[in-house]
Amino acid sequence: MASTDLPRFSVRSGADLIAAVPYLLGFHPADSVVVVGMRGPRVTFAARADLAGLADSAAAARHLAAVVAQQPTDRATVLGYGPASKVTPAVDAIRQALAEVGIAVLDALRVTDGRYWSYLCPEPECCPPDGTAYDSSTSQVAAAAVLAGQVALPDRAALVAQVAPVEDDERARLRRAAQRAERRFADLVARAAGADRSGGRSVDRSGGRSVRAAGRIAIRAAQRRHRRGERLDDDEVAWLSWLLTDQTVRDLAWERTDGRETDIALWADLLRRAEPELIAAPGSLLAFAAWRAGEGALAAVALERVLAPHPDYSFALLVDDLLRHGVPPTQLAGWPAIALTGVVRPRPRRGRRGTR
Repeated sequence: MASTDLPRFSVRSGADLIAAVPYLLGFHPADSVVVVGMRGPRVTFAARADLAGLADSAAAARHLAAVVAQQPTDRATVLGYGPASKVTPAVDAIRQALAEVGIAVLDALRVTDGRYWSYLCPEPECCPPDGTAYDSSTSQVAAAAVLAGQVALPDRAALVAQVAPVEDDERARLRRAAQRAERRFADLVARAAGADRSGGRSVDRSGGRSVRAAGRIAIRAAQRRHRRGERLDDDEVAWLSWLLTDQTVRDLAWERTDGRETDIALWADLLRRAEPELIAAPGSLLAFAAWRAGEGALAAVALERVLAPHPDYSFALLVDDLLRHGVPPTQLAGWPAIALTGVVRPRPRRGRRGTR
C-alpha cells in the first residue's frame, strides 16, 4: 500500500486515469487493486493492495477503505489489474467497504492487456462489452508526468531491485570493510571505557559521547558527499553502518533526514551496501525519507527488507504504521524541529500485521 504527495494531473477519462496510476505509485501495477482518491477535481491519494489479499479477506478490504477514509478524499475510483475471475471479487469487496465508510465510488475499472472495462457503466456506446482499448504511451497524462520528473518503473520487482543488496565482488569487499569497521568501533568503545576508569566518569556516558561525536561527524560527511553527487567508499559505508547501530547516532541521522533526493540516495546506497545484520537503521531511514518525499512504494519495499530479518526494530515499525494508516507526509510539517521535542519517537512493539 502506498500514499503519495501527488503531482497535478488533468484526468478526463478512464484511459487518462490508467495512464496516471503508474506515476502515482511509481511502478506499473499487476495483480493489484488501486484506489485513487479525489477531493473535488484533484487526485489526493493513491493506494495499492495485492489482488489476492482483497479477494480473500473482507478485513483487508475494510482496512484499505479505512485508510482511504482518513485522507482528504470524498470520492474514489477503483481499478483492478488482472483477469475478471480475480479482479471482480476484489473490486466488489473494496466497493462495499468504501460505501460503508461513506466514500462515493465514481467508477470501478478492470484493466488488462491494453483494454479496460467499467463495472458501473451500463452504456455499450461508451463502455463496450469487449472493453475499451487504451495506449498509455500516447497519453498526454503520461507525457505531463514525465515532464514533471515522475518515474514509472516497469513493475514492483523493479522497485524492489532498487533496494536489493549488492553482490559478488562488491559484497566481498564490503564484508571485509565491515570487519575493519567492527574492530574500529570496538576500539572506540574500549578507549572510552579506559578513559572512564582513569577519570572516574560513567562508562556508558563517556562511551556514548565518543560514539555520538563520531556518528555526528560521519553523518555530516556522508550527507555532504551525496549533496556533491559523490558516493561513499566501502570503508565509509561500513563505518557509518556500525555507528548507526547506536540508537543515539541513529536518531541524529533521523533528525537530519527529510525527503530530499540526496537523503533518499544516501540511505538507499547504504541499505544496499551494508551487511545484513546492519541494515535496520539505514533501511528505516530510507523508508522515512521516501515517505516524507511522497514515495510510499519505495518506503514499503525498504521496510520489507528491514523487517524480514529485524521484525521488532521499533523505528521500522513506526514508519510501517505511518504507511499502513495512510498518514500524509504533511502531518510532519516542521520536521526536524518537532523531532527535537520528542513528539515523534520509535517505540518498541511486539508482533506486526501481515506484510503488504
